[in-house]
Parts: sequence; structure tokens; C-alpha cells
Amino acid sequence: MRLDKYLKVSRIIKRRTIANEACDAGRIEVNGRVQRASYNVKVGDIITVNMGSVPRKYEVLAVSEHALKEDAASMYKLL
Repeated sequence: MRLDKYLKVSRIIKRRTIANEACDAGRIEVNGRVQRASYNVKVGDIITVNMGSVPRKYEVLAVSEHALKEDAASMYKLL
């Protein structure tokens, strides 16, 4: 799954266009490297989101095309 779509489906970022713009601006890192929106997310990846004053790190636990609001939080673990 694309990085921008994963951020939207998991509800880390509310809109895919905002996720795409954050990737283009270099605010999203995967495993310590800045990645483009087209990066293919895999289970075990560490995603760092540098939006706001405090960077947040997430570990990818699951990748699914669709997720309900209740299930979205189970797709990642906040580090």
C-alpha cells in the first residue's frame, strides 16, 4: 500500500492530499529516511511524522485497504 494511502486509512493523517503534501515536503520518514508518497509500506516499518511541534513515531502492525474507525488504531503502535 502507498504511504499516503496508509496514513489516511490508519487515520494518522485525516486526508490523503494532506498526507501526500507532507511526503512531498519531506515531513514523513520511514525507517529513518525521508520517503515519497509512493513508498510501499510493509509491516514492521517505523513511520516518523514531523508535523507540529513534536515528531511522532509509529510502528506498522497491519496493512489493509479498508479500516473502520474502531479498527484503524490497531493498524499501528505509537512509539
